[in-house]
Amino acid sequence: MKHRILAVALAVFTLSGCGLVGGADSEGKDRKMNMQQAGEQAEELLDGTLAAVSPAVKALRGPSNDPICTDFKNDATGTGQVSRSRYVMTIVSAERRGNFMGVIERHWKNEGYEITAVRPHKEKPAIFARTPEGFEITVKIGREGQVIFNISSPCVTESEVTEPSTPPLTPGSPEAKGLPYIESPFWSANTPVPSPSANGG
Repeated sequence: MKHRILAVALAVFTLSGCGLVGGADSEGKDRKMNMQQAGEQAEELLDGTLAAVSPAVKALRGPSNDPICTDFKNDATGTGQVSRSRYVMTIVSAERRGNFMGVIERHWKNEGYEITAVRPHKEKPAIFARTPEGFEITVKIGREGQVIFNISSPCVTESEVTEPSTPPLTPGSPEAKGLPYIESPFWSANTPVPSPSANGG
């Protein structure tokens, strides 16, 4: 009996040392995830966030990054991590950036994300959040209203990763010149939103 308990304890320790490598969630469900699954979920989380923006904005997939993830605290190696991004091609004016960020923050809270930090900069605001699954997601607005979304998974089981069929936006891409460049009657307007709602209605 003692040997069985020890074996179970060692298995739990080995699998739960780094993010979603293994173990169970609060409902006791198996939460093992590999890099391919984490990449797919990261893409879904980004797409879900952008779908919450109304009026809709145009966004392109950014470069992927799949580094090896090492948890020095638990001395766990051989695990991976995935990072995904979106570049919004629609111009978000300085007058509408607060409203845009408000839409994102409300959506993330409604989805149960933890808002971990907020940068309340007038021209270059940013919001940092964490999903219940441990993904770190960020939205930043840079120069000329360039909105960038980034998401990184927790440490997951290392595996092969298949890239999405849509090619990523890179510095050499024709679409990357002069970002952002798409005018929106709502998001690019140089006047404040006339009502508390940023849904354009």
